[in-house]
Amino acid sequence: MTFDSARWQTRLDELRAAHRVPGASLAVLADGNVHELASGVLHRATGVEVTTDSVFLSGSLAKVYTATLVMQLVDSGELELDTPVVSVLPEFATPDPEATKTITIRQLLSHTGGLTCDFNYDPGRGDDCLARYVEAAREVAPDCPPGTALSYSSVGYVVLGRVVEVLTGLTWDRALKERLFAPLGLEHSMTLPEEALRFRVAMSHLGEPGADPDPAPAWDLMPRSAGPYGRVIISAGDVARFARAHLDGGVAPDGTRVLSAGATEEMRRRVVDSPDRWTVSADGWGLGWTLYDWDGVPGFGHDGAAIGQYSYLRVVPHAGVAVVLLANGGGTGGLYADLFRELLGELVGVRMPDVFGPAANPPAVDMTRLVGTYRREGVVTTVTQDDDGARIRYEFVDGMKDFSPPLEMDLVPVSETVFAASGGPAFGGEHIPVVFSTLTDGTECVYIGMRVTPKVA
Repeated sequence: MTFDSARWQTRLDELRAAHRVPGASLAVLADGNVHELASGVLHRATGVEVTTDSVFLSGSLAKVYTATLVMQLVDSGELELDTPVVSVLPEFATPDPEATKTITIRQLLSHTGGLTCDFNYDPGRGDDCLARYVEAAREVAPDCPPGTALSYSSVGYVVLGRVVEVLTGLTWDRALKERLFAPLGLEHSMTLPEEALRFRVAMSHLGEPGADPDPAPAWDLMPRSAGPYGRVIISAGDVARFARAHLDGGVAPDGTRVLSAGATEEMRRRVVDSPDRWTVSADGWGLGWTLYDWDGVPGFGHDGAAIGQYSYLRVVPHAGVAVVLLANGGGTGGLYADLFRELLGELVGVRMPDVFGPAANPPAVDMTRLVGTYRREGVVTTVTQDDDGARIRYEFVDGMKDFSPPLEMDLVPVSETVFAASGGPAFGGEHIPVVFSTLTDGTECVYIGMRVTPKVA
């Protein structure tokens, strides 16, 4: 397998411009080497060009780094996957005492613990920020009972970050540096904004679909406590080198072992199927990793988003191939879809799924049983139907009420339980999946953004 850098540089430039993405960095692990490409600008107002050593906000890609730290503790015997979290963190709690007693480390890693995602709380910049966040989250209601469904959870990953701190005696930031970044030689990876100032840093960009986006009002609005679920600042090449360590059974290029081969395999073992197979193309979830099934070809990876910056990682283990894309705004979803479809198709014969959306002639679906009110912490979702068709209202409430105005969207059937919502500018002009399902305890629910919301009326 030979990677033609010149050809793919040209294709990256073409697709980036076509999708109005200001800047992008691409890294491809193939033929045993990491190939790094860059295109466009870091900041449209300054015109500073993207280089292969530029760093981007990676968003939720941070979760697989936290998961790797947790698996190191499992390797060392300091932690067991099926240990209840409260036995490690006595201060951990939810408003449901029974759930508090039973939620395990494995469930938090696989997003099956029931903890919610959108708890926006800033406990400050101190080294105690994760401890304070976990304390505040005690009052936050779970999305669903533990073990009854997959529900994407950032709160769960802050809890895991705190577990790392308690068992290592280090802050999560320091543990990541000492236990992963340093031994893997990841010199363009960091967690704090002040550390990023040493490098060429991508600025976030926002704007209407089909137009060139403008620099965002702020580079990053996330508090320090978001680190374990949402902030690793990184170059595309470093992400590829991190993925290579997982492909190589936990061994760094210099022979340093950062994880056992058994742990890398365990992280890729499917724990739960994903009812929403479209938001991040996830067929299932392992321990940290998103799992894919490309017509029988298994893969793993993760996506991330952070105030207009986006990250995509796809790994094909049998071929030893990993592809990483980091971008700073514009039509990044289209760039990812086009570029990865071509790259993985040519390199390993993988056929990526089509872009989500309704058929030209959507099926007729009786919405009667789906109409109603669904509620989780901070969000109320209302599904209605009249002679003009079905609609959904997505409204932030309680502590999230000032996050965004309510979103009103039309629902177009894709199947009996899957619908395409017309998202408008808030969702980049793309259709977003709305998936109706049932928890294992029989409760009806709806998935939006991989978050499960139970039906209440």
